[in-house]
Amino acid sequence: MGYRLKEMREEKNITQEELEKLSGVSRQTISAIENNAGYQAKVGTLMALAKALDTTVDNLFFANAV
Repeated sequence: MGYRLKEMREEKNITQEELEKLSGVSRQTISAIENNAGYQAKVGTLMALAKALDTTVDNLFFANAV
């Protein structure tokens, strides 16, 4: 899951700090999600990140999600 979050963030050319401001999710949590494949993020956290990236939670998990 984390690798897709990082990929999407980088596609939008935003830093973890910028995503923190947009989503309300701490940079430390964003980093943990991006770098720790076993990190278990809460649904609310994933929803906030998806909204900030203008996508869906499904798309954070699956590269081909609509």
